[in-house]
Amino acid sequence: MTAAQIAVIAGDGIGLEVVPAAIRCIDAVSELHGIRLEWKSLDWGSDYYRAHGRMMPVDGLEQIAEDDAIFLGAVGDPTIPDTETLWGLLIPIRRRFEQYVNLRPARTLPGIPSVLSRSDPIDLMLVRENSEGEYSEIGGRFSRGLPSETAVQETVFSRVGIARVSRFAADLASSRRGLVTSATKSNGIIHTMPFWDEIVEETLAGYPAVELRSVLVDALAAALVLRPWSFDVIVASNLLGDILSDLASAITGSIGVAPSANLNPERRHPSMFEPVHGSAPDIAGKGIANPIGQIWSGAMMLDHLGEPAAAAHLIAAFEESLRAGVMTGDLGGTATTETFVESVLDNIAELARRDNVAAATTQP
Repeated sequence: MTAAQIAVIAGDGIGLEVVPAAIRCIDAVSELHGIRLEWKSLDWGSDYYRAHGRMMPVDGLEQIAEDDAIFLGAVGDPTIPDTETLWGLLIPIRRRFEQYVNLRPARTLPGIPSVLSRSDPIDLMLVRENSEGEYSEIGGRFSRGLPSETAVQETVFSRVGIARVSRFAADLASSRRGLVTSATKSNGIIHTMPFWDEIVEETLAGYPAVELRSVLVDALAAALVLRPWSFDVIVASNLLGDILSDLASAITGSIGVAPSANLNPERRHPSMFEPVHGSAPDIAGKGIANPIGQIWSGAMMLDHLGEPAAAAHLIAAFEESLRAGVMTGDLGGTATTETFVESVLDNIAELARRDNVAAATTQP
């Protein structure tokens, strides 16, 4: 039996709605598969910032360092600068726990119409380098308020950083269709991107069964719109991966369904699971938020915890809801967050009956 302690940070906006919704679904499938999860709720986020002047306690990272995983909702508030909300919570967690892979699936889901006029089934994985690259802290603003005011932001790529994310992408492709596409911009960025290309190629040379394509990011963005079904695994730097993964999610129907995992593949530290969507303050509190991204992130967490059958069960349950036409407004439906979750819970039970998954009994 898997037993795990999960740090829960619902965060801001719709995170406060979709996190408890997803936990209900995760608990339901966990009970059937004999998994015991202990949820440790933390009130960190923008409300905490307003009360304490910071997004989490001074010892916040120490408080979650020994947990098995982190389940995050959404971070962001229109009244607080993103430099406070993101750099005060999300990014420190990613970096302190060496979550150097941001894994984002994008695939066709049943019942969700594609935005494309023609769409073969889409099934791709975007592997984003998550700890360095364009999102470094090196730089600054100079001569503020003067005509000569200047901003400098340094991009930092390391051999170890590129190699390890490339290996992860190659290993993933080896278990799928065997194709890695590397996003680059080496025709315009003359130092860091050629270095990226060299290390990716050098690393993939150790995987003779995996085909590597290096594609300029502007052409890659166009190809994602024109033929997204032709991609298998895309590996990209922090900024390029961030942009491309949102594009891929939108193509499949809605960014509201997109999950992600911030992984420490060596498992020396906890990994973190969160939807790609933001806090959506315009719909927060209305009960209409799409919980799929959070539920799917929960399935990725179960898989990471060594429970692939439970993860597949949970994904199949929300896919059954979509197949039956139960969808929230962003997907063209009329379901509320609650009615969608109720449908998923019904499907979890029905799939268990169909597949003869008995409720697990545990020792006290």
